[in-house]
Amino acid sequence: MAAAAAAAARINLFLNPTNPLNYKATAHFRTHLRFQRRRTKATSFCTRASAAPRHDDASGAGGSDPFVLTTPLYYVNAPPHLGSAYTTIAADAIARFQRLLGKNVIFVTGTDEHGEKIAAAAAANAAAPAQHCDLISQSYISLWKQLDISYDKFIRTTDPKHEAIVKEFYSRVLANGDIYRADYEGLYCVNCEEYKDEKELLENNFCPTHLKPCVARTEDNYFFALSKYQKSLEETLATNQEFVQPPFRLNEVQGWVKSGLRDFSISRALVDWGIPVPNDSKQTIYVWFDALLGYISALSEDMEQPNLERAVSSGWPASLHLIGKDILRFHAVYWPAMLMSAGLDLPKMVFGHGFLTKDGMKMGKSLGNTIEPNDLVQKFGSDAVRYFFLREVEFGNDGDYSEERFINIVNAHLANSIGNLLNRTLGLLKKNCQSTLAVDSSIAVEGTTFKDTVEKLVEKARVHYGDLSLSSACEAVLEISHTGNLYMDERAPWSLFKQGGAASEAAAKDLVIILETMRIIAIALSPVTPSLSWRIYGQLGYSKDQFDAATWSDTKWGGLKSGQVMAQPKPIFARIENPTEEENGKETPKKAVKKQKLPQDKRAVEA
Repeated sequence: MAAAAAAAARINLFLNPTNPLNYKATAHFRTHLRFQRRRTKATSFCTRASAAPRHDDASGAGGSDPFVLTTPLYYVNAPPHLGSAYTTIAADAIARFQRLLGKNVIFVTGTDEHGEKIAAAAAANAAAPAQHCDLISQSYISLWKQLDISYDKFIRTTDPKHEAIVKEFYSRVLANGDIYRADYEGLYCVNCEEYKDEKELLENNFCPTHLKPCVARTEDNYFFALSKYQKSLEETLATNQEFVQPPFRLNEVQGWVKSGLRDFSISRALVDWGIPVPNDSKQTIYVWFDALLGYISALSEDMEQPNLERAVSSGWPASLHLIGKDILRFHAVYWPAMLMSAGLDLPKMVFGHGFLTKDGMKMGKSLGNTIEPNDLVQKFGSDAVRYFFLREVEFGNDGDYSEERFINIVNAHLANSIGNLLNRTLGLLKKNCQSTLAVDSSIAVEGTTFKDTVEKLVEKARVHYGDLSLSSACEAVLEISHTGNLYMDERAPWSLFKQGGAASEAAAKDLVIILETMRIIAIALSPVTPSLSWRIYGQLGYSKDQFDAATWSDTKWGGLKSGQVMAQPKPIFARIENPTEEENGKETPKKAVKKQKLPQDKRAVEA
């Protein structure tokens, strides 16, 4: 009996995944155990994601819980491209809207700076990895400034506080029995930094994303027991239908999970540029297991001692992870399982949006049709870039860019419909009323249905913003300007002023109505075009501090008061010249612009 007990004790020690001294000895045996562990019932640690955030409160009372919004942590193998810019513009619009509601917003972005691909990119440029990361990370910060991105936290995975939290998280997952050591042999895509199943590869083992051959590798790695959380993930996806959005992305994730989850390697023996595995300095932590923790480490204050629990208490769980669809599996399968293992809450929503194409074609350096976001901003300005991509791409689906359509849309909407309405109204006010409002806007609108129309459109925009239907929100605000232009044309105040008397007084009220409409447009469109909205607000006689303090409740009719002096009329958005509209010095008729919805499966640059 004693001998049997001693043997049992030795076997338990041999199998104990928390004993680092025995990992190597059990490598071959563990490879076979992995397939048995998939049938093990998962331990439940906060596995149910909270209900998705709803944004039904228009009063501006945001409550005490923070609204934590994240972009991906962008990989610094190269400078930012249009896809990463699109993701961040969308995230910024959502963050600005939530702030208008009075929410305590924590907008997180940053850079993912470890891994084999980073080391290779640095070597190709004859630079040390740290030097390369500093340079590329700064290029993101510079572009975000140009695009008016109002982030609250910028995390770099090379930050010491991030490394400390990654190691603490790793140790917690290890203590839960979900990390073990084994030899792994498979086909590896260096660009994806991921082992691939042969069934998902193209002919000759080419990666379907990067169109490059995967290489055969054999490594002694540490593994995460993803298969243990098969049932928990299935239950989460079934009971919380808004955990992954849009709905067709949820269906995709459910299909992956139901097909069977396989444990995955979370360390690399052949990659030096990374965070060392605790208790094993010969291996570094897999770049995704490292980078996903950036969403939590970003919440740590720079002055405090890094601590997982303290970071979690500062805002976790995230309200929204905003990502491109190509990294959906990492965020909707791997990340939730990792959090379950560590006993942490899941994010409330993972939203996977689509890709961008150019002139209907996939972008690529080999095709010579890539778009540099820096060039786009320098050429057209941040408002134009932000507006076009949020208005013209239905959020969640793929979208297309063409310069001609870009110019036509921006000119028609921002320069003509919105900008010209403000400019001609202020011009009439200066000419006939010394740039001073004759009555309160609440009095000016009496006896008309105009106010009701505007209020309905404002509410429509609010609902669309809250549902992440950013294109529809832009459309609702544009409808307000269309309504204002129609009212202006029908009332023809320039003619009423010439009549004098009561007609002139009515015309003065009409101008107040239009300017109040412009004030509301400035606030309602500010999540999308913050600089343009400020220029509108400034011309209405407000200070920058007043603009910055505005909330969504200020879209309520009645803000402009009698006697308020407007600024001198000045175009708020210069019309962009379109070379295709000029022929032999004469302007040709503009082409009609029709919003297009592209197929969701069109492959393109990550957006």
